[in-house]
Amino acid sequence: MDRDAGGIRLRPEAAKTGRGRTVMLEGDLAELIDRRWEARLFEKDGNVRVAALVFHRDGEPVGDFRKAWATACQVAGVPDKLFHDLRRTAGRNMVRAGVPERVAMAVTGHLTRSMFDLYNIVSARFGPR
Repeated sequence: MDRDAGGIRLRPEAAKTGRGRTVMLEGDLAELIDRRWEARLFEKDGNVRVAALVFHRDGEPVGDFRKAWATACQVAGVPDKLFHDLRRTAGRNMVRAGVPERVAMAVTGHLTRSMFDLYNIVSARFGPR
């Protein structure tokens, strides 16, 4: 978290491409992260501590992300949705919202236009971009 900049920073070692980047937060997502940031305080062994994690259970990681994702998808009624699908959705939505493609590519981590184009599929329902 980079609260001063208002974004989440992906460290280069955690990125598939080896390039770090920052995704800016606004609106509901920024409010959610602010609430979670404040909830980092927890009590353990009679002492108040600050969790290093924004999402945690008593300072420990929440658990297996894949299991939590599968449960959330079941509840949302989209049981076959892959988390990776959001990368495509994010890129497409940014372009449709008027975000320059170069910026959308930086956010999604695409290094080449050809790879971004593979993800930026145009739906017949929406017509050309």
